[in-house]
Amino acid sequence: MAQGKMKIKSKPPPNTKKNQKKGPANTKRLNAPMKPKKQKLQEANKLRQAVTKTVNKAVEEEIRATAGKSKLNNLSNAQKAVAKYNKKENK
Repeated sequence: MAQGKMKIKSKPPPNTKKNQKKGPANTKRLNAPMKPKKQKLQEANKLRQAVTKTVNKAVEEEIRATAGKSKLNNLSNAQKAVAKYNKKENK
């Protein structure tokens, strides 16, 4: 024979509130205009590439100018004539 009381699961008092499911922490406005993140990144990349191209072009022209000057001074007369002919032909 069992001795003692039966164990009963405790129940909260009837007047307490039940747990309500909460909505999302931040609500999104459906009509809020927003540019996509990808578009900003693409614009930044285009700007970066344009700057890089202009800088590279300027540096290349500068290097070619200095190299061309020093190269022509060290060439023989025949080589100078060939370089002069090629310059005329390219223009």
